[in-house]
Amino acid sequence: MSKTALITGATKGIGKAVSVRLLKEGMDVIMTYSADDKTALSVFEELTVLYPGRVYLLKADISDLNSIETIASFLNEHQLTLKAIVFNAGLTDRSDFQFIEPENWLRVFTANVHFPVFLLQKLYSHIEPQASIVFTGSLMAIEPHSVSLAYGITKAAVHALVKNLVKFFVEKQVRVNAVAPGFVDTEWQKTKSAEIRDNINRKIALGRFCTPEELTDVYWLLINNNYMNGEVVVCDGAYNYK
Repeated sequence: MSKTALITGATKGIGKAVSVRLLKEGMDVIMTYSADDKTALSVFEELTVLYPGRVYLLKADISDLNSIETIASFLNEHQLTLKAIVFNAGLTDRSDFQFIEPENWLRVFTANVHFPVFLLQKLYSHIEPQASIVFTGSLMAIEPHSVSLAYGITKAAVHALVKNLVKFFVEKQVRVNAVAPGFVDTEWQKTKSAEIRDNINRKIALGRFCTPEELTDVYWLLINNNYMNGEVVVCDGAYNYK
């Protein structure tokens, strides 16, 4: 029987790279996305050609808790159980501190914290024994910064979730871990100016951004290694080493 993974935010950046990696490792993949239909369909068609019958595509907005029922219904319809769940999708709010709106603050918390908690609650019976749950945390949960207060705080909550959720999945021997990436060369990061990127690179011991493909090694470790549990693995190239 094929092993199936659910990956949120799976059609771009880190999520896409993890999807490809898991397909290469022999897993079937359910790829969720929120809004960009054109990109999602293009990626789905591309991967379906390479991995026929092993890729599913589902539109599910993590900022809307109603999407939890959408995902649960999809699993029921296709009679799928999950060997891995990767929470990759996330939201941020880059408003200056003095202009943060409660509505936007709550939206980031819904997407980054509330959605995964209540999705796991809803999908509990669909999660196979000895399965793996991997969150995407962030270096910004560890290194305070001024770009997005909501993002840093919610990712710190994600790191705390990993430690606490372990206790709730002991009975099923389901492992819960997280990857905390530093700066990864995704589409969004590539829009930064050369000056900003150079300034970041100077703070990284390895002198460069991580590639999404390099990062998938960490996700695969946490999914594949049966003893990794309750860990937040930082992959930042030694940021702020000076």
